[in-house]
Amino acid sequence: MNRVPAWLLRHRITIQPYQGDGAYGPVYGPPIAGVPALVAETVRTVRNPQGREVISTAQIIAAPDLHCPAESRITLPDGRTTRVISVAHHTAPGLSVPQSTEVSCE
Repeated sequence: MNRVPAWLLRHRITIQPYQGDGAYGPVYGPPIAGVPALVAETVRTVRNPQGREVISTAQIIAAPDLHCPAESRITLPDGRTTRVISVAHHTAPGLSVPQSTEVSCE
C-alpha cells in the first residue's frame, strides 16, 4: 500500500471519535492526541451524510487507516474544536499514487 508520505503530515490534531447518541446527547470515545495530519483551513462547500450542501472551514489529510467517523470532534493545531462533516478514503489500487483519508470539518 502506497501511503501519503509521513513528512507531509506536518500538523498534529486530537480526535474524539463519535460513538453514537446517548440519553444526554452525542457520545464520544476517549481523545486520541497527536494524530499526524495536514490541515488546510479554507472555506469550501461539501455535502454532509444527508446530502445537503454545507460549509466546511477546515480540511484534513491523514493516513489511510484513520478512524474518524462523521460527527467526531477534532481539535485543530490552533486549538479550535470542530465537528467532522464527512470522511473520504482515497485509494487507487494498482496506481502509484498515495492513499489517504480526507476529513471535512465545520
